[in-house]
Amino acid sequence: MPSPDASASDSTALVLTRTLDAPRETVFAAWTSAKEMSRWMGPGAIRAEVEAMDARVGGAYRIVFHGTPNPSGMNIVRGVYREIVPPSRLVFTWAWEEDMATHKLGHESVVIVTLRAIGSRTELTLRHEKLESKESRDSHAHGWEGCFEKLVNYLQPGRA
Repeated sequence: MPSPDASASDSTALVLTRTLDAPRETVFAAWTSAKEMSRWMGPGAIRAEVEAMDARVGGAYRIVFHGTPNPSGMNIVRGVYREIVPPSRLVFTWAWEEDMATHKLGHESVVIVTLRAIGSRTELTLRHEKLESKESRDSHAHGWEGCFEKLVNYLQPGRA
């Protein structure tokens, strides 16, 4: 399980890094297009329905995750874009619309996505900070790792 960045003062911060076989512009589009994000967001069999995405500073997004273990079978997350620097950086808030065991209603955390070109590949670093607890950090780590697995597959050449 990934651990918080050792240099971070926030013990609940999560930092994950992946190198992807796709150009930075393609990876950036996967994060800022509702159509593309719906194809990879959500771990495992969980499916994301991007209900709203206004990828500009001050714009909002809302994602419904279907197939979750919640009694309703779904979780909903929403947020606002704080910073967008194409094709290298996104900063947005992340808040669940319902209480769950490790996520509290209305608590707003912050996600920072940094994309660095490495030739024709991209190094993606995700920092998720201001999470409520270490349990929430670990739960989000599991979720983001599952999302990244789907993103890697989505970015494969010849994808549908």
